[in-house]
Order: sequence, then structure tokens, then C-alpha cells
Amino acid sequence: MASYNKIILMGNLTRDPQLSHTPSSTAVCKFGIATNHKWRDKEGNTREDVCFVDCTLFGRSAETFSQYMAKGRSVLVEGRLQLNQWTTQEGDKRSKHEVFVEKFTFLGSRGDGGGGAPAAVGAASMNDAPPPPTDDDIPF
Repeated sequence: MASYNKIILMGNLTRDPQLSHTPSSTAVCKFGIATNHKWRDKEGNTREDVCFVDCTLFGRSAETFSQYMAKGRSVLVEGRLQLNQWTTQEGDKRSKHEVFVEKFTFLGSRGDGGGGAPAAVGAASMNDAPPPPTDDDIPF
């Protein structure tokens, strides 16, 4: 059975990127994106949903991303969706979806807060990066 796991998101960073390194010196950048969906309800009122998504980027691309991005900036990311599950110390089961970013494009100009019409000012790909580390290599 064939399968395909690809997600493309465009939104604004919800926090500054957090760069760390695995014990084997692979760069890991974690950040969040907010995406908006607007529509009109039956009464004609404009409604809006916001979706918050956690993202992770590895390798040289992670270093580049953390160097140039900041809270509020716009970005387009492509990657794969993964479900993480764990049990808290209290015994509660938790889960969340996370995007492992494979490509990204900076949007907007450097001076703006990420708003306005998108204008690509940079792009990077994980094609030249090492594969993501195993769970044993991630220090958090």
C-alpha cells in the first residue's frame, strides 16, 4: 500500500526560533507557526480560526533559519507530519502533531514584521543536510 506524508504551511512565527545541538553536534531548531483561516458565518459575520503548529528543522538549515527568523516573521514550510505520544509523570497520556521541516522559504522583507505581500527573500533545503537524529540523540 502506497503512502504519502507531505504538509505545506504558510504563516507567522509564534516565538523566536530555539537552536540547540544534539550530542553528535547536529543543529536542531524548534519554532512555532500560526496559520489563519477566515470565513463568513450564516449571519454574515467574519469568523477566524487560528491553528498553531510546532515545527522542527535539522542540520545547516536549522542554523540558517534561527539566524534570520524571529517572532512575527512570515515563512512557508514544507515537510512531513509526525504524531508524538508520551505519558506524563502523573500517568496521563499526551500527544501532539509536529512538522519535521524539509524545505522553507522566507517571506516578506527583512525590515517588516512578516506581514504584507509575500516576496521570497531566501530559501533552504534539507537535501544537503544529514538525516534527522534518532530519539537517543535529541537532548530534550
